[in-house]
Amino acid sequence: MRVFNNVAEYVAEKGKEIGVSDWVEIDQARINLFADATGDHQWIHVDPERAKKELGAPTIAHGYLTLSLLPYLMGKISTVKSATRGINYGSNSVRFTNMVPVNSRVRARVTLKDATPKAGGTQITNEVTIEIEGQERPALVAETLSLIYE
Repeated sequence: MRVFNNVAEYVAEKGKEIGVSDWVEIDQARINLFADATGDHQWIHVDPERAKKELGAPTIAHGYLTLSLLPYLMGKISTVKSATRGINYGSNSVRFTNMVPVNSRVRARVTLKDATPKAGGTQITNEVTIEIEGQERPALVAETLSLIYE
């Protein structure tokens, strides 16, 4: 994990890759828990037998499950010591560019695109790519917005 002493150190990395997280496995239990939490029990996510029979493939993770991993994965990449709080502010874009088959491993790659003063803090714009181990095409590409306060 990269540790920045303050926001200024982080902002100095504008235009550069901040880092890459460790791999996280997306198993059926995680997919099922997400389905229960969201009420999205579509069979392509939760019915391995039907997926194999009808698609000839394993179940796949929900796109929004992949998206929901961003705070966790990004939190493993870097931290700012002087931050008193950080807030997810939204995203400018999110694209689900590939399916994540059950038992795949994913990781986040973060590049700092921009940093500007906002609301007494600093608005951070990151490009986040969720990679799937062994695949060229990523699962997700997003431009996320966060606010960091010192």
